[in-house]
Amino acid sequence: MTEEMTTIVAELPPRSRARQRAEAPPSGAAGSPIHRPLVRVRHGMRHGHNWLQLGRFGAVGATGYIVNLAVFAICVHVLAIDYHLSAVIAWAISVLNNFVLNRHWTFAAKQDHPVRQAARFFLVSLVTFGFTYVVLVALVDAGLMKVAAQAIAIAAGTPLSFIGQKLWSFRA
Repeated sequence: MTEEMTTIVAELPPRSRARQRAEAPPSGAAGSPIHRPLVRVRHGMRHGHNWLQLGRFGAVGATGYIVNLAVFAICVHVLAIDYHLSAVIAWAISVLNNFVLNRHWTFAAKQDHPVRQAARFFLVSLVTFGFTYVVLVALVDAGLMKVAAQAIAIAAGTPLSFIGQKLWSFRA
């Protein structure tokens, strides 16, 4: 280490040095921006409150899952709406349900303005929906029943949604 770098590190409080080491790229890594999210996830797995949030997110997701599948099934089978449009309608209703429950219960995220959180939540949900929609169409085209395909597609998108909502929408 150069004298200049030693001086900078010595001036940081102990907690900052530990955090700096935790966020440093693995030795031999080409660039730190790619590896920092992995370090952050690995660090987060060590804290019990993150596992509690994951459990709560799963419970909220289960209610959203039921709402989504119920609305989807009603749209497809009762109202005879095309499954493409039914997926959008079901998604919109379940996103509203999930935002309210996640904001107030899962992440208890009242520090940020609700409109800002809602916009972020909606954007993460929209990206996740894009992923699940592709999975849904692929499964239906492969011959799977529509409601079963929707159930699988939603489950496939859940990890993407949790990470986006936790790290960006609610920053919890």
